[in-house]
Amino acid sequence: MTVMTDRIEMTEPDELTLDDLFERLERMPVPEGYKVEIVEGSVHTSPQRRTHWKIIRKVLRQLEGHLGEEAEIDSDVRIDFPGHLNGFAPDLVKIADGATPDSRGLFSPNDIELVVEVISRSTAANDYGPKLRTYASSGVPAYLIVDPYVGRSRLFTHPKDGDYGRDLTVDFGEEIDLSDTPVGLTLSTENFPRD
Repeated sequence: MTVMTDRIEMTEPDELTLDDLFERLERMPVPEGYKVEIVEGSVHTSPQRRTHWKIIRKVLRQLEGHLGEEAEIDSDVRIDFPGHLNGFAPDLVKIADGATPDSRGLFSPNDIELVVEVISRSTAANDYGPKLRTYASSGVPAYLIVDPYVGRSRLFTHPKDGDYGRDLTVDFGEEIDLSDTPVGLTLSTENFPRD
């Protein structure tokens, strides 16, 4: 009888860091067209649909038209947030001018001026729940949720004490006033497609 003495050293799940988790995810076969995020320690994948991308592109074009093409605007790029294992990849994020990434190439939540999330059915609860709380407690000045299923957007601004002081709901076709935020523009939703 042979006794196996070699064992794989396993790390307890609560000992894993975000870097550990993302390294493991990079070795997994994530389908093309899916983004991966870690929200409160849980891994979430969501597909990018055509409607989803069209809205992101329309917002991006308006931001670049107002701020210039050199503005630091990222899409689906990891940013680590405070709390238990929060590695988000927002649909769009506007980074403050002059901000520099850390040694791992990641920006800080303190560098963020605007986050835009276009919801997917499978991850909508994250956008309206843990992400909303995390963005507010991190002091993100403006958080915009675009919902193509109901044809509405919600803008959260003025973070204070872990919550947003203002919550504005706008139907598709109406303008979203971001003039009192660091991005300083009025966003058109006139041609946002619906699912």
